[in-house]
Amino acid sequence: MRIIGNHVSPYARKVLVALAIKRIAFEIDPIIPFFGTDDFTRLSPLRRIPVLVDGDVTLCDSSVICEYLDEAYPAPPLMPAAPADRARARWLEEYADTRLGDVIIWRLFQERVIKPSVWRTPADETVIATATDQDLPGIMNWLEDEAPAAAFMFGAAPMTVDITFACFFRNAALAGWGPDAARWPRAVAWIARCQEIPEFAATIPIEQLFMTARRADRNRVLRDAGLAIAAETVGGEAPRKGVMPI
Repeated sequence: MRIIGNHVSPYARKVLVALAIKRIAFEIDPIIPFFGTDDFTRLSPLRRIPVLVDGDVTLCDSSVICEYLDEAYPAPPLMPAAPADRARARWLEEYADTRLGDVIIWRLFQERVIKPSVWRTPADETVIATATDQDLPGIMNWLEDEAPAAAFMFGAAPMTVDITFACFFRNAALAGWGPDAARWPRAVAWIARCQEIPEFAATIPIEQLFMTARRADRNRVLRDAGLAIAAETVGGEAPRKGVMPI
């Protein structure tokens, strides 16, 4: 099994944590999607990560990948058993992937991290201010009512929906923003519990290596840290825009 993606992407990290929870062995091609080649486009026509390649199966969406993993490798489960709970879990994950993706990734993280490091352009502080002063407080107000008071969304064990929210808030932290525990205690405590599970916590040192290593040294550094790096890559040298507007 091969994963194309990196530990900084919240979508790829979701899949990587799911693989760790299920103890599924994999190799990784840790590319930044903006640097993907034409071969990457053939595998991921939207030029986004993660991509899973499992024999003849190639999948491109993180939610689809996690459901595939849960069906193909059912223990331990990452979706609740009851139909109503499964539907609610899918909705919450969709909310995170779209709304948090829009605000945290495409407004906050893009301005603070992607634009300076990939495109060599300055951040737009107006976009950041709107995200942190208007959008994120509204999200947190809603999430304070949705977050579980103890354990995780659907019981004692973390599931894909818990991992999904934890991934986005990790990217918010990497972009310099964190929610106020005094203002949103229930949501902040839940996010912390999700990020403290061993499989999630283990991604943070790898994320830091990915962000600090020179691109030419990155695969070697990650291999030295214990990752199985794919022999072939769909990463290139020059960045290019994706096909989607955001």
